[in-house]
Amino acid sequence: MKILLFRYIPLLLVFSATLLGMNFLPSGDKIVHDFSLINTNGKLVSLGDYPDAKGFIIVFTCNHCPFAKLYPPRLNALNAKYSKLGLPLIAISSTDTIIYEEDTYPEMVLKSKREQFNFPYLFDGDQAVAKDFFAQKTPHAFVIWKEHGKWVVKYDGAIDDNGAEPEKVNNQYVAKAADALLAGKTVEIQETKSIGCQIIFRKK
Repeated sequence: MKILLFRYIPLLLVFSATLLGMNFLPSGDKIVHDFSLINTNGKLVSLGDYPDAKGFIIVFTCNHCPFAKLYPPRLNALNAKYSKLGLPLIAISSTDTIIYEEDTYPEMVLKSKREQFNFPYLFDGDQAVAKDFFAQKTPHAFVIWKEHGKWVVKYDGAIDDNGAEPEKVNNQYVAKAADALLAGKTVEIQETKSIGCQIIFRKK
């Protein structure tokens, strides 16, 4: 009986992690799917719209979170640099707009204009894309790379190691992952803890 119990413990842990919305799959093993979400310019955007993309920087963010508010200039800088290299940045808002009215689509449109976003800012109204990525916080960054026709997560976590003081950043996790992939190397730091506001998933 004890042997059978120990045999099923890993399965129970995976099942529990799924219920909690935890990302139990390590980067490099997790495959995410294409999506089609509305951008703040009113047009639908999907990964398939970028046929020449080698990968993407996907950042789950929002309007209301104080920590997320620290990053727009850095997101603009990341997209300005890496989109030219075949690794564009896409931001997605998946927070519950019933709880946070500031995160509604019209408010996203205003923020995109105010912050002069140079990247798509997409509205994940049913939170399906956030669930596919196992996104947990705002901001929560992913670097995905195309392998054998599939989008594989190569980095999962924080954008860098200092949200409050960008001039004191010591480790640019997303940038380092992007640089490694573009150079044909293995990403050294594949996962970190994302810090910010929790994405609250609505119950069906």
